Amino acid sequence: MIYLDHNASTPVRPEVIEAMRASLADHPANPSSLHREGQRARAALERARAQVASLVHARPDEVVFVSGGTEGDHLALLGAAWSRAARGRRIAISAVEHHAMHGAAEVLAEQGFAVDHLPVGPEGRVTPAAIRLAPGTSVVALMLANNETGVLQPLEHAVRIARDAGALVLCDAVQAAGKVPIDFDALGVDYLVVSGHKIGGPKGAAALIVRRGAPLKPLFRGSSHEGGRRGGTENVSGIVGLGLAAEAAAGELATEAPRLAALRARLEAGMRAQVPDLVIHGEAAPRLPNTVNASFPDARSDRLLMALDAAGIAVSAGAACASGAVEPSPVLSAMGVPRALAVCALRFSLGRTTAEAEIETTLAALGPAVAAARGSAAGVSGGGA
Repeated sequence: MIYLDHNASTPVRPEVIEAMRASLADHPANPSSLHREGQRARAALERARAQVASLVHARPDEVVFVSGGTEGDHLALLGAAWSRAARGRRIAISAVEHHAMHGAAEVLAEQGFAVDHLPVGPEGRVTPAAIRLAPGTSVVALMLANNETGVLQPLEHAVRIARDAGALVLCDAVQAAGKVPIDFDALGVDYLVVSGHKIGGPKGAAALIVRRGAPLKPLFRGSSHEGGRRGGTENVSGIVGLGLAAEAAAGELATEAPRLAALRARLEAGMRAQVPDLVIHGEAAPRLPNTVNASFPDARSDRLLMALDAAGIAVSAGAACASGAVEPSPVLSAMGVPRALAVCALRFSLGRTTAEAEIETTLAALGPAVAAARGSAAGVSGGGA
């Protein structure tokens, strides 16, 4: 199988598997226990905290371990909004945030908060002119890189505008970590989320970076874990894996990013040669070096995905498929992509295991796969079965 779905999840690094196996055997104690075994587990936890901090140029005491990007988004958005409720019960998030952030915003809406959605242009970026914050806005959420298109957002503008309005800034950097350099201090955001399984680490281990002094009310109460910011005994072995993956990703970034960018360029050029009428979404915007989101007109995404899967190539549909119907991605809809084109989108996301030969094999399979999908694609424009 040629795996081109690294934005969904990455293969766990072999050294991470070994480190986690050793941790499961060697760290049986609760890291909050004061005896020797507990302190050995605590030392492993703090070593991982420093490794994660180094990846994003933060301070170790700013790292809060959580279970995943979804929890990190919820803890940051809810925890910040609750802390600032006296100032204003209003938040703003971009229209192309990950669905986890939209879900957190829905929780706040149910609690009486107003939620404003910042629009994006055709390339998927929030323009400075679009960041108009209503009075009482307490938190602004803007991701660093979109998980579907790879488009990078102009965070520097958002941070400046939010600061002028007295609002806190939350950045979901789950897709960006390990693919582009991240400097938490330089970004100027108050909260930043990263996740292990996007950088060769395990699922179920992630981190929320909280700037010193930034307010944060916890989701889970009744314990003082993670400095009182996230209750619950830490997943020591998972966090050990997260830390080692963060260290490895940081060490490889300078060489891996240009390698992936070259593979992406070859993939896009070959795709155009095979399918001249394809559309690459966000092509003119700054993007992650590993991500291609493309629509193949008249080849519905579910059918094309299955044709590629039959050829041994794993990619992701750029649309939601259920009950025989295809719905366009909310991200592509927010970018103004017509429905008939949006339901024909696939995401190809490369990673550290992707080889040049795999790109060539994918390109060889793509033309026949598109032809097969188009041959069975009656009713594409309506999104029906």
